[in-house]
Amino acid sequence: MDSLPSISTILVIAIPVIIAITFHEAAHGFVAWRLGDDTAYRMGRVTFNPLKHVDAFGTILLPAILLLSKSPFLFGYAKPVPVDFSRLRNPRRDMVFVAAAGPGINLVLAVVSGALLHVVDLLSGDANQILAVGLKASIYINVLLAVFNMLPLPPLDGGRVAVGLLPDGPARQLARLERWGIPILIMVVFVAPLVAAQFGVRFTPFRSVIMPIVQFVIDVIAMITGTNTIMR
Repeated sequence: MDSLPSISTILVIAIPVIIAITFHEAAHGFVAWRLGDDTAYRMGRVTFNPLKHVDAFGTILLPAILLLSKSPFLFGYAKPVPVDFSRLRNPRRDMVFVAAAGPGINLVLAVVSGALLHVVDLLSGDANQILAVGLKASIYINVLLAVFNMLPLPPLDGGRVAVGLLPDGPARQLARLERWGIPILIMVVFVAPLVAAQFGVRFTPFRSVIMPIVQFVIDVIAMITGTNTIMR
């Protein structure tokens, strides 16, 4: 039982997770609203109220299960913000801005969290340690959410950015993968490594591809915020 994360540890990690996901979804809705589609706004999704974005399983239960099982990765999701791309003033171009808004705000939150690490030493005792753990968790979670969502596979944000930037032919072909994107992602990132391990083959796309990018971005943020030594 002692090897399990404490309630305080779970709470310190859960708060950055909820903030990261809430801001991510709200940013999609806000940018879509400003660019002509008020669907999310009318449904009350352009808000920082986490209750409007939280999915009971994807935001709370799934990350908790992974954390308690000491999974090598943390994964979760929120209710997707509804966007009617046809209502945007310039659908092809504006789709890129709407999709990029979520990962973009996560990177901003990661930078802000890095900068706030400088105030940790102003506190003492448990408050110092709790704030440090929470801010470092915020950096990691926000960067991971940004990098993962920017994978170029619809319906992830990176896929929609790619569809908006590619020439018509490749864009249409990539867009057709939208309904299969999540099953493909689950197979490649989660199922294939388990199957490969049964045959003695090491196939770890999460650790081999995604995590090096996450670490690179975290190192850049540490350099920008001057917290290289604090974040180690």
